[in-house]
Amino acid sequence: MNIPRLASRARLALLLAAAAGASGAFAQQSVPFAFGIPVAPQGLANKPLGEGPFTFPTGEDMDIRVVVVTKELSFPYALEFLPDGTLLVTERRGTLRVVRDGKLDPEPIPGGPASHFAGESGLPGAVHGYMNIALHPQFEQNRLLYLSYTKPLGDNRTTNAVARARWTGRALEGTEDVWVADADPPTGGAMPIIFGRDGKLYIATSGGDAQDPSSFSGKVLRLNDDGSVPSDNPFVGREGYRPEIYTLGHRSSLGLAIHPATGDLWQSENGPNGGDEINIIRAGLNYGWPIVSLGRTYQGPWQVARQVPTHDGYEPPVVYWTPAIAVSGLTFYTGDALPKWKGDLFVGGLRTGEIPGTGRLDRVLFNQEMQELRRESLLVELRQRIRDVAQGPDELLYVLTDEDEGAVLRIEPAHGH
Repeated sequence: MNIPRLASRARLALLLAAAAGASGAFAQQSVPFAFGIPVAPQGLANKPLGEGPFTFPTGEDMDIRVVVVTKELSFPYALEFLPDGTLLVTERRGTLRVVRDGKLDPEPIPGGPASHFAGESGLPGAVHGYMNIALHPQFEQNRLLYLSYTKPLGDNRTTNAVARARWTGRALEGTEDVWVADADPPTGGAMPIIFGRDGKLYIATSGGDAQDPSSFSGKVLRLNDDGSVPSDNPFVGREGYRPEIYTLGHRSSLGLAIHPATGDLWQSENGPNGGDEINIIRAGLNYGWPIVSLGRTYQGPWQVARQVPTHDGYEPPVVYWTPAIAVSGLTFYTGDALPKWKGDLFVGGLRTGEIPGTGRLDRVLFNQEMQELRRESLLVELRQRIRDVAQGPDELLYVLTDEDEGAVLRIEPAHGH
């Protein structure tokens, strides 16, 4: 036994303990908090995009070229292609914009619902005016589109709603709400919408008590195209449950997508400090929030008491991120223009590890059983908040940046241009 070494270690331990007692937490910074969340550093934030195009290598040995289609948008939120190739883009301030043949129309589209937005995108308390767009399954015949938005109620109150309108090519006509959330308590936060293969409208809500079956918050809802409740919803007739509820136990949903082969509904969900998820949404299941989570609270402790929480009794995610990337819109790539990526899932990220200026686009490769094999982070060098991603009719990928000088980016193969 080495007595001098033990004594030396004991003396060191006493010195460290004394230093910790004197300074509060040895060698740790004192981090400022606001609204219960650490104030994020700004060293990488607010970097200008540049004119492009940008060329990047990728992990599948397929170089890509990123073209700036337009960067004249203000905090754009979601994009949706019409069958004729027209691109619709929502802005969080409550405007609908159009990109035709690669050019942004100078004026917003009239006829949409009045909305409310507040705060700064990416900061606590942000409220988005216009959010997601969904096309009716028979859009080419009836020209109906659906828009999720924050609805003003007067007396400084708001709630979430979904409006339906007819697209004329230059305006929205006949705009009417098909679903309005509760006003007391309000249902708020992000609200992606999509039509499933079954022709039903799915609405993913955020905030509130995700385990309360009498609340719309923290749920995925399923409605008919007119806003009525399908008779085969899983909780129809069950006491204490809203009949609109399809699944429950969600924290903050930012994206919905339909798997091109299975028709399953996939959802992106923000965790707290870590624990972002991709879920496959199945009727009647509980996805666990806030009882289970793979993330920490913003103050540091694990969200649940056990250091490695399990999902026993709850539906686990198929993909998760720790640290969080603040997952946003998502899509499956089905085209041939970027052949090494066919079948892969693409997920937007607004920031990584709670550091602004670290947005990215993640690509996830699955096996035939939809189990993750590998993932790759793209567009990191641009330092932009990636809000949405979609495949265009030209079989290229289009990406939306959530910035004051917001952009539509096009990802294409680098060779041949």
